[in-house]
Amino acid sequence: MNVTEAVTSRRSVRAFLDKPVELETLRRVLDKARWAASGCNFQPWEAAVVTGESLKELQAKIAKNGPEKPEYDWTAPEQEEAYKSRLHAVGAGMFGAMGIARDDAEGRAAAMARNANSFDAPVVMFTYFPRFMKEPQWSDTGMWLQTVALLLREEGLDSCYQEFMALYANTIREHLGLDHERYLLFCGMAIGYRDPDAPLNNFERERVPLDEQVSFHGFE
Repeated sequence: MNVTEAVTSRRSVRAFLDKPVELETLRRVLDKARWAASGCNFQPWEAAVVTGESLKELQAKIAKNGPEKPEYDWTAPEQEEAYKSRLHAVGAGMFGAMGIARDDAEGRAAAMARNANSFDAPVVMFTYFPRFMKEPQWSDTGMWLQTVALLLREEGLDSCYQEFMALYANTIREHLGLDHERYLLFCGMAIGYRDPDAPLNNFERERVPLDEQVSFHGFE
């Protein structure tokens, strides 16, 4: 698989096959991802990769403890209509694929609740970094996560970024033995093999046309 194929075939997968992921595969992916770019070579990201009984125990704690106030706000773009419309479009595609009507509040809530167990993915990676890190280091961590996602595609695997996990930061930190004062829990990442037949993995997604986002200057 070349880079273009990895980029264009990557999507947020929310239905996984009941198939384990080998440790050596994950180690190979994450060892390569160490070479992701970071400002001043700070390499601010840290992560814990969880599966098996440890993941089941954590998910049971999440279900018992429930959500908390999130560690950060990911909803700011919704204050402008252009960004809000993109959210609504992907939501319509996702809920439509599941056959959940717009006015079915109970069905929508149940679907969103599946985030808490990472859509039954066999592996979840939790990414965190020291709280003193600023915007450039958050960006560096995002570049590392994208690198991980593309390398997973090379291995035939898929993923779903889960900022949703910031709602369970204290529970996750406690389970992983992380210092609550030092570390900010950034996100989870569901990892596994895509169910190719699941409608939730096949609905159409939109992307903004290139010329609406990028301008070119000084070219003949």
